[in-house]
Amino acid sequence: MSAGPSAATGSTAAALRHVLGHFVTPLLMCIGMGLAYLGAFHAPEPHDLRVDVVGSGPSTQVLAQTLQDKSDGALSVRTVPDRAEAVNHLRTQASYGAYLPGKHPELLVAGASSDTSATVVEKVFTKVAAGQGEPLKVTDTAPTADGDPTGQGIFFLLVAVSIGSYASVAVIGGAGAVLALRIRGALAVAASLVVSVIGVVFAGPLFGLVDHGLGGLWAMAWLYSAGILLIGVGLHTFLRRWTTLGLMVLFVMLNFTSSGGIFRPELQPGFFASLHSFWNGAGFVEGVRSHVYFGGHALGGHVLVLALWFVAGLALMGLAGLAESKRRQAAVVTAAAGTGAEAGSAEAGEAHGPRHAARTGAGTRTGAGSGEGSGAGSVEGAGAGSVEGAGEEMEEEMEEAVGV
Repeated sequence: MSAGPSAATGSTAAALRHVLGHFVTPLLMCIGMGLAYLGAFHAPEPHDLRVDVVGSGPSTQVLAQTLQDKSDGALSVRTVPDRAEAVNHLRTQASYGAYLPGKHPELLVAGASSDTSATVVEKVFTKVAAGQGEPLKVTDTAPTADGDPTGQGIFFLLVAVSIGSYASVAVIGGAGAVLALRIRGALAVAASLVVSVIGVVFAGPLFGLVDHGLGGLWAMAWLYSAGILLIGVGLHTFLRRWTTLGLMVLFVMLNFTSSGGIFRPELQPGFFASLHSFWNGAGFVEGVRSHVYFGGHALGGHVLVLALWFVAGLALMGLAGLAESKRRQAAVVTAAAGTGAEAGSAEAGEAHGPRHAARTGAGTRTGAGSGEGSGAGSVEGAGAGSVEGAGEEMEEEMEEAVGV
């Protein structure tokens, strides 16, 4: 009579322990996202932000040196002889603003390079022009497309492609865990093609984030997405249900914050600024900017970054294949050992002789019947438990594949 309530209490306690154990993942996500986003974005401060002062006379030199000294490391001020060279520096992202002093002061910026950097530079030189009692004219030498007035559309495209990629890993790793690794790899490549096409539709026909160069944008989106998917599918062999958390660390927490899509590295703390030089999100954002707005300047380096992450994904897939092969071999050895032990037990039983078998024949027949039922129940229970456990793990992975 009392077994029912006791069993129910034990079941409830076990369920609570199971739920509380799974709170670890969202809490780690919360801590990680807070540290990453607030650490990277909460107080942007310029450091060594390159700007040019146009001119060659003593007054130009004095102005440049004064700005350098007063900035206390925030600016890196150089002089250039003429407007053409200043524009060239902006078009090659060698500087982020060029000031032309005089009766009608003018500031040249490249909005497509970084809207936030242009805003910082404009704020600095507005004060300089005001000190001379003149209004400041601002000229954008590399404006963004009409559909991306803030210049941050490429960053949000990065977010969409990233989420589509790492969420697909949860599907392939969870629902497709029983498939051979080569099939999962093929699914990863196929998913990256679909995600990259969706990204192109967003960037071009739907929102007009870019007005040309969609073919090159698609190629970089595919390379970026495929790298994430291959890395994720490879990692799933080792991390299992922690794969989503691992991918969020790699491709959200460290990736979005170092991409330069909101603030360039010259406005960020040193850790995130250093990641910008080799992280795949920065490769995508800067690659698209270079391809669409800056005539392909330094595009090869950004594509190389994406290609290296893709190669890393292939390498992880290879390691996963070796690990899974060893696991299969170990399972075969274990199964063979278990079969040998059962055969040995059966032979030992037969060695008792016909007389013992005759004395216990009826009992043996009865026991055999029970054993068959028990064995069947054990197999069915184990199979059901295994399937149920796999199903629960898959659901947990799918639920944890959340966005930002």
